[in-house]
Amino acid sequence: MRRRTLLCLAQLGLLLSCCLTATAHPPQARDYLTPKEIDLVKDAQELDKRVDVFIKAADRRLLVIKGLATNTKELKKDAEFWGDLPSGTRSELVGDIAKILDAAINNIDDVSYRDEKNPALPRVLRKLAGATSRIVDQLKPLESSAVDPAEVSNFDELMENAETIVQAASKLSPEVIQPRKGKGEKAKTN
Repeated sequence: MRRRTLLCLAQLGLLLSCCLTATAHPPQARDYLTPKEIDLVKDAQELDKRVDVFIKAADRRLLVIKGLATNTKELKKDAEFWGDLPSGTRSELVGDIAKILDAAINNIDDVSYRDEKNPALPRVLRKLAGATSRIVDQLKPLESSAVDPAEVSNFDELMENAETIVQAASKLSPEVIQPRKGKGEKAKTN
């Protein structure tokens, strides 16, 4: 009887230690930006420059997904500034793009809460909407071939973020283009 009790306690202890070990080290979450891209985002303090970094980061993932990442001079030049192209499965890269768009949305929201009259907001939102539409147009054909639940979820998140951006941009008043003054011309005064 005593032997059976000790055996049960030993098994219980082993089971408990396995459970604690499994929860002590949860799987590490994937960073949606590379270390170099994170540094570039931190360095870009102005909204328009920061959104440019987000757009370029999303475009780099699109290159990898579409298989267009060849060793061209432009990619080698980019690697010096941006680092190596991101790696991962198609599902992971689509998820990265979704998170990048979400980060861009959050950055624009933060600036608009602090200064809703900021003149950069409409310009930046239009630029982001254009880039988002271009990215979605290229990824839309791949969405139907997604079978993995994680990939389907990543595509859903991407499309939801893209829709948020495009809808916000559609609510902007029409862009007013100021005529440029040529050399020697003076502004008219009334």
